[in-house]
Amino acid sequence: MKKTIYIFLISIIIINSNTLFAQEKVKAWSLEDCINYAFENNIQIKQSKLTVKSSEISLLQSKFNFLPSLNASANQSTNWGRAVDLATYQYTNKKSQQFYSSVNSNLTLFNGFQNINKVRQEQFSYLAQKYNSDNIKNNIALNIAAAYLQILFNIEQVNNARRQVNMDQEQVARTKKEVEVGQVARGNLLDIEAQAASDQVNLVKTQNTLMLAYLDLMQLLDLKSKTKFDIQKPKLEITHKPSLLPIDNIYHQALSIMPQIKSAEYNVKAAGRGLAIAKGQRSPMLSLTSSYGNNYSNQIKLSNNPANPGFNEPKPFWSQIKDNGNWSLGFRLSIPIFNSYQVNSYINTSKITLEKARLSLTLEKNNLRKSIEQAYTDALAAYQTYMASLKSMKSQEEAFKYAKEKFNVGMLSATDYNISKNKYYNALSSLTSSKYDYIFKTKILDFYLGRSLSLKNIAVDISKKNK
Repeated sequence: MKKTIYIFLISIIIINSNTLFAQEKVKAWSLEDCINYAFENNIQIKQSKLTVKSSEISLLQSKFNFLPSLNASANQSTNWGRAVDLATYQYTNKKSQQFYSSVNSNLTLFNGFQNINKVRQEQFSYLAQKYNSDNIKNNIALNIAAAYLQILFNIEQVNNARRQVNMDQEQVARTKKEVEVGQVARGNLLDIEAQAASDQVNLVKTQNTLMLAYLDLMQLLDLKSKTKFDIQKPKLEITHKPSLLPIDNIYHQALSIMPQIKSAEYNVKAAGRGLAIAKGQRSPMLSLTSSYGNNYSNQIKLSNNPANPGFNEPKPFWSQIKDNGNWSLGFRLSIPIFNSYQVNSYINTSKITLEKARLSLTLEKNNLRKSIEQAYTDALAAYQTYMASLKSMKSQEEAFKYAKEKFNVGMLSATDYNISKNKYYNALSSLTSSKYDYIFKTKILDFYLGRSLSLKNIAVDISKKNK
């Protein structure tokens, strides 16, 4: 008896705390709100966006490769010991200072179309990464939808458990009065109280499960557990038999829009361009080169004639720079002949990469087809399960009403009454479970058809069909 009172007090505290929480003004998040928030704040999505940005930078760099290179260099040195005198081109043994500078440019004119293929490869890689990021978004959206529906399911389970507790309290009060006037034996009251205690425990368990479901969704959204959070609670009813497109239609539609397929297709194209780049290394390379150079040395004198002014004095820096400048313009042709089979190895590796990309595409298509077939079958099976559960619930509801009437007039024992009540609420729980299972399975099929994940317009009236 003490255990019963203890459980009852715990449940009252939890119910009151939930009531106080509900009274606070907390924004109720819709499913769309949750998904949009995740798209903006989820760490995985942010990482995928950075990967896309990195691929975009690589694409831009591949385009810059068509521009000529331009580099400058300078060198200042002081030499001691034996060196060539730049004025007389004879060896001397004394300290000297020299300065060199140059500017060089190179423009690739032809390299087996490697630059062109590199641009195309980076374009395909960029698109593959972009669609891969979209696929990550889709997976997170599906997980959020599942967690959202799990909360709605658990809310209904809590409501069902609370109705049981309320009914138990009424029945305990009624039975007490009947015991006091001697209409029923005290054993009936004890049985009813035991069942009430069990239902109190079940209520606490369902409330705990609901709290964990909220926590799961909040963790998917990367919200802290202390954050005030609630969701919208639309009334979801299944009102029609699913009118599904044929599996082939869904599959072909999904092939054209699913990002994982798009990503795999562009990976194949990128690998194909990678093979073209590898083959391009067998081609000769033609480039245009140009350069400008200059130098200064303190060994170059104003005059080497003792009779002239400035004898043996270094020629000024800027005078030497003006006089010593030199330009060059030319073509460079490089023909690969033998490079330790590196090009052949690169080509063979690129062929393997291309074949792996093709197999990955085939695997993605097969997985998509299997997922659609499974989702299609699951949706039909879930609907059939829901209809069977609905029929079972209605039957158990009628049976429980009849059992309740018999129990109230003393024609049924408390044990049989509890059995009937438990069967009814088990049927109600199964109905709730099958309903949300069906809703989620239909949302998956909508997802493969490119429709947004929403809880609006779940079904159309079936009652007319059943008449």
